[in-house]
Amino acid sequence: MTPFKALAKSGAAVRALTLAAALSAGLSGCQLIQAANFLDKSTNKSVAASGERIPVLPSQDEITPAAALKGQDFQIPAPAPLAEWPLPGGTPEQSVEHVAAAPNLRIAWRQGLGTAGLNRKHFVTAPPVMADGKVFAMDGEAHVSAHDARSGRRLWEVDVRPKGRDDRRDRDAYGGGVAYAGGKLFVTSGYRLITALDPKTGRTLWTTRTDAPLHGAPNVSNGRIFTVTLDDQLLVFDADKGQQLWNYQAIIEPARILAASSPAVSGDTVVTGFASGELIAQRAPNGNDLWSQALSQSNRNNALSEIRDIAGRPVIYRGDVFAASHAGLFSAFALNTGAPRWSLPLSSQSTPWAAGDVVYVISTTGQLVCVARDSGQVYWVQDLNAAAPTNTLTSRGRRRRAPKAPKKAYWSGPVLASNRLIMVSSNGDLEARDPKTGDLQRTLRLGAPAMQPPIAAGDMLYVVTDKAELIAIR
Repeated sequence: MTPFKALAKSGAAVRALTLAAALSAGLSGCQLIQAANFLDKSTNKSVAASGERIPVLPSQDEITPAAALKGQDFQIPAPAPLAEWPLPGGTPEQSVEHVAAAPNLRIAWRQGLGTAGLNRKHFVTAPPVMADGKVFAMDGEAHVSAHDARSGRRLWEVDVRPKGRDDRRDRDAYGGGVAYAGGKLFVTSGYRLITALDPKTGRTLWTTRTDAPLHGAPNVSNGRIFTVTLDDQLLVFDADKGQQLWNYQAIIEPARILAASSPAVSGDTVVTGFASGELIAQRAPNGNDLWSQALSQSNRNNALSEIRDIAGRPVIYRGDVFAASHAGLFSAFALNTGAPRWSLPLSSQSTPWAAGDVVYVISTTGQLVCVARDSGQVYWVQDLNAAAPTNTLTSRGRRRRAPKAPKKAYWSGPVLASNRLIMVSSNGDLEARDPKTGDLQRTLRLGAPAMQPPIAAGDMLYVVTDKAELIAIR
């Protein structure tokens, strides 16, 4: 099968759709969309406008609130300050309960990251990280930069791409991610490199070549770097010298989503989601198998819905693992045994957020769902695409009239910060919602689409847009 990026054209502006590979050899992007419409037998004639993503898969999510939970309250922790967010999910477990950050929800500053935002060849897949008073971010073409966390002033910028012309022409050479640990900044990239940088200067400490592109951010724990390749291989490196320690090959799945995941680590256990829908737990020191689960339904009736990718990061929280796949399952498993706790028929590309009694998740159709952490019953569901916001603010803090017919958007997040659930979208909106009800509280226009969830640290939110711009919100 031939991988490709499914793109929608509108003049010079190009927006990526959710698929990054064809289901059979030789299909172009247009052919894939036509196949989707044929297989779905629908009359949907949607065409992506500039800056818009359109779904090519039908929704099979049937999520409704549980009658037994109607009117019931639940507990979430109080917001607490968080000085740093050094890893893609905040911690090795990819779990941060409730952060005190951005109480005013106003844009403090914005700063460009490099030359490559979203275009035909390059995609921003790296969430920012924050440590030691600096925010580290990466554009779609392996330009890594450090910024003062308070002012946004650029401290340094480096290009970690290989020098060879053929390497730079690799069609999969986009994206990657960053992570900070042990006084080093670790960078993965689609240019088949993993690099350690001095976070003070950007100087290269070591570089290791890989056989396949790395589109997701690395995770780091106990001196080990964990990252997943485009061909569904988990690679583990020594953080000090960059030597590979062990690897694990999952089922190779050419049909996959453009997004990329990161493993979650708790003690000596690493849990990884793959494009095949496999959720694998292993011993972090040596790769010995602990358990495996498959996050896909057996009754999917559309060929394109066989894309099983676990694109969001698995989350480890209070002895359980929470993960969602594109193939229609959001599930919880016991960390130590892999025993299933519960499952919901929900497709998602996002990372779940666990806090107290509940877990929040966003479906591929834009439903924000609040789930009881222990039972899997649903407290409430809110459609993020249901209506236009009524209290939108511009980036300068001025109120603007909401559009009458909002575009359907893809949403990333949520992040629980200062008693708000924060999400960002492909429409360029940041929304803040009540964590107890899901009701809309505030909407902030970012000025550009954003498909990487925000991070929250040092009383600020930080967002990277698809145009390779870093935005700080206080």
